[in-house]
Amino acid sequence: MKKALLLGESWTTHMIHQKGFDSFTTTEYVEGGREYAEALRGDGWEVVHLPAHTIETAFPTDLDTLRSYDLVVISDVGANTFLLSRAVFNTSVSEPNRLALIREYVLGGGGLLMVGGYLSFSGVDAKAGYANSPIGDLLPVEVLEVDDRAEHPEGATVKVLRPEHPAIGAAGELWPSLLGFNRTKPKDGADVLAEVNGHPLVAVAAAGRGRTGVFTSDMSPHWAPPPFMEWTGYAPLWRALSTWVAGD
Repeated sequence: MKKALLLGESWTTHMIHQKGFDSFTTTEYVEGGREYAEALRGDGWEVVHLPAHTIETAFPTDLDTLRSYDLVVISDVGANTFLLSRAVFNTSVSEPNRLALIREYVLGGGGLLMVGGYLSFSGVDAKAGYANSPIGDLLPVEVLEVDDRAEHPEGATVKVLRPEHPAIGAAGELWPSLLGFNRTKPKDGADVLAEVNGHPLVAVAAAGRGRTGVFTSDMSPHWAPPPFMEWTGYAPLWRALSTWVAGD
């Protein structure tokens, strides 16, 4: 049984409702990534999901534990969540660098997949901050150092360049449109398997003894609209991409 560690894909929304003189607040906590996890579990994978707020306390702090996973997936959670725990930020206590640990894991033979979102790659207001992080140079694409979001409410067109590649699997060549993505640049030596509006969408590469891959749009809304989530190629794509990056 293959084992994946899904990191991120959760958020808390705190809203202020103003009605004339009066106001009140509501708070909602949401976890995404359910469809991705179900796709892998349907193919015999074990998927462990660490929502963004649990990375600080539950992410493995030693390489042996991290190596028990075939694949690490970072989706919509920025570098600061890995780098700035409460111990480091509030009390200046030194801790292992979680992103440096992921780097060592990949170079030693592990698989790393980054999935797009407002806090992936560079992200909204460039807050995701992966360009100069310990894993930035391992990805098959160059992470920009500006706000890299490309919003396309009219729909962004996907073009599959390498439908025969095993990381595409049975997804085929006709994919639904997406509502946005993170802009990146392909690196020399990387394989760009699909583009969205002319930018890399799916790309893979070797990194040391391991492999890395990217999907530069969402695995769930809002950039992945209902036609994409309900597309018959959704599960085959994620199974194939995850399996290839994990090393099979």
